[in-house]
Amino acid sequence: MRKSTRVSAPLFLIAVYYGFFLLLFVMIWEFFPNLISYMPVGGIDERSMAESDVFIPVEIVPSPGPLFLDATRLALAIAGVTMLIVPMSWVYFITTPSRQIDRSLAQTIVVLPLVVAGIAVIVQDNIALAFSLAGVVAAVGFRFRLAEPAHALYIFSAIAVGLGAGIVALGISAVISVAFVIVNLTLWRLDYGAKLTSPFFSFLTGRDHDDDL
Repeated sequence: MRKSTRVSAPLFLIAVYYGFFLLLFVMIWEFFPNLISYMPVGGIDERSMAESDVFIPVEIVPSPGPLFLDATRLALAIAGVTMLIVPMSWVYFITTPSRQIDRSLAQTIVVLPLVVAGIAVIVQDNIALAFSLAGVVAAVGFRFRLAEPAHALYIFSAIAVGLGAGIVALGISAVISVAFVIVNLTLWRLDYGAKLTSPFFSFLTGRDHDDDL
């Protein structure tokens, strides 16, 4: 089966998938505006409005209101991350030969951003806690090795999506997810970097077919 055929159907399905959730979000925004305060969006705007030269220590707020809001936002962020990371895992299945698919990596791609989102909410602006968690992750992470260097791309992208949701910026995570899917499927469809003997790449690299023999 040609790659163009193998990509067109999944790409259409993924587009419908994103479109459905975008339409759902627009409907919530339009008909239930009171729920927007619970949505994990607007984090970048809130941070940009804060004064960078003022240090505000992290405090434990005993009132149930903010805690309920944080818990609700985290739950919605995890739901949003799950929705955004699933198409990215599909890209892994599409672009990887069946015999080379790593089941543990595929599951890690889906679960990792959920954990990262939770960690981002726990850490918030507490630098000491951030360094402590970084030390724990470093101590555990050295035990794991990726079979292919390209797999690191999925791990970093999953972390970026989870981190964006954790800082209440799910819109940024959505952009990363969509861009990841489109760029990876496009590069895979074009076999980017596999053949450098075309006129354009011969001109770009300054070599011809004989140089590769």
